[in-house]
Amino acid sequence: MTVLAQLISRTGERCELCGAATGLQVLVVPPHEQAEVDTALLACTMCRDQIEAADDALDVHHWRCLNDSMWSTLPAVQVMAWRMLNRLSGEDWAANLLGMLYLDDETLAWAQNAQSADALPSVVHKDTNGAILSTGDTVTLVKDLKVKGAGFTAKRGTAVRNISLVPDNDAHIEGRVEGQKIVILCEFVKRAG
Repeated sequence: MTVLAQLISRTGERCELCGAATGLQVLVVPPHEQAEVDTALLACTMCRDQIEAADDALDVHHWRCLNDSMWSTLPAVQVMAWRMLNRLSGEDWAANLLGMLYLDDETLAWAQNAQSADALPSVVHKDTNGAILSTGDTVTLVKDLKVKGAGFTAKRGTAVRNISLVPDNDAHIEGRVEGQKIVILCEFVKRAG
């Protein structure tokens, strides 16, 4: 039986992320390269296109389906749900779901290992102390920051949870302070914990 046939049997011919019944194909979850039942999932065209899209092109509302699929017992589905929730962590609902999602150590290691070693990103974000920052980290502000256009000052010591990294600029991260999504210079934060 082929991997596709096994996945169709496992899912009842539904996308394992959003539940769609059309445009289904095998999606191998990186860094795995071979399609196997344990390292792949059945995904619709919309989910596959969204996974490959840039963060600013994501259809946030489409991914609300993760509220259901993140509870799957299948590691490949859990890994993809974790990765997409991290990409969407600037959204309150996604940050809340990410906070509820539990992955065992092996599955979490897989989720964090999105790329092979030879394809690691060249942009590395570091805090004021030189600690490497990752998407989903919590950081603390090390000085008061005037937030232009929002009319408030983010106070020193404020915790910013579930940060997002600006992919093409190692000096900037994004996070929510007082309900506003803002860009923060890495030199003004330190990683918590």
